[in-house]
Amino acid sequence: MGEATANPTPVIDLSSVHKRYQTERVDVHALRGIDLLILPGEYVTVMGPSGSGKTTLLEILGCLSRPTDGVYRLQQQSISDLDGDELAKLRGEEIGFVFQAFNLLPRLSAVENVELPLTYRRVSRRERRERAMDALDRVGLARRADHLPTEISGGERQRVAVARALVNRPAILLADEPTGNLDTKTGEEVLALFDQVHADGNTLVIVTHDPKIGARAPRCLTIRDGLIDRDIRNGEGGGR
Repeated sequence: MGEATANPTPVIDLSSVHKRYQTERVDVHALRGIDLLILPGEYVTVMGPSGSGKTTLLEILGCLSRPTDGVYRLQQQSISDLDGDELAKLRGEEIGFVFQAFNLLPRLSAVENVELPLTYRRVSRRERRERAMDALDRVGLARRADHLPTEISGGERQRVAVARALVNRPAILLADEPTGNLDTKTGEEVLALFDQVHADGNTLVIVTHDPKIGARAPRCLTIRDGLIDRDIRNGEGGGR
């Protein structure tokens, strides 16, 4: 699984996307005309130096920010056509997030943290628990379901975060430096989990500064000065 079928509809479609930030003192042109298609089941890493625009790109992909100019279609839906509530609904249904800092609530158990996205969607208590336990089992942590974040390791906390991101069965999983707070061995375990998530058919986009992680995915984008500088198909002899 994880390979695109013939002529699939892109899950992500960016056309001439610009993003500007204006303050009283400075006008920052963070993205300068991004064109990008990501197909269902693709595994893409995004690299680039500090200030290149990769975090801004991730925020737009995650519907946390809107383009200043250009069009972003997620599952064929232009996010510019949506009001705040509609955008939040689309984000909650179609996107799962994994962050460097885990962002787990310390007073909730692992399974309760995983249930949170379903709580916001008013899923019944029984279904929430069933789906959360299935997600924890998928990342190999069903046995830790009742443990608090302080009672499990950093790698296990990140696995809980991955389970939480997957529990809504999103169209795309976005991760921002997901191994940044982990040691090398634990980071490798989390990356192996992402490999499995991709093999199961999920679409992944991971922002990273680590070239080894960038080269790990079948496709690696390099962002520089707000533009896609390179789009490399790893193992296929170069970009598209």
